[in-house]
Amino acid sequence: QVQLVESGGGLVQAGGSLRLSCAASGRSFSSYAMGWFRQAPGQERELVVAISWSGSNFYYANSVKGRFTISRDNAKNTVYLQMNSLKPEDTAVYYCAASTDTISVPQGYQYWGQGTQVTVSS
Repeated sequence: QVQLVESGGGLVQAGGSLRLSCAASGRSFSSYAMGWFRQAPGQERELVVAISWSGSNFYYANSVKGRFTISRDNAKNTVYLQMNSLKPEDTAVYYCAASTDTISVPQGYQYWGQGTQVTVSS
């Protein structure tokens, strides 16, 4: 089992950048694929980015390709989401999650953080 805590959210102007962090505790962090989801007001939760346990396989939603980058540091038990060129439509609560399944399958994510708010002003 793994526990996840997100940080780094906040308010940023359009075109700006934020870096989210997800700190993990518990055993076998390196055995999990890690993903970032987001949920905007009135919208369904969506998988935004994901990274395999080895850090060699990636998933990016079309809406964030070229702007967002996921990375992980297994030695620090931490996964990151670098968000550049932010747009107002990126405004959402962002959740870190851990999966034992294929990285692009949302139902495989079994462990979740509490979420961190990202607000992008126009």
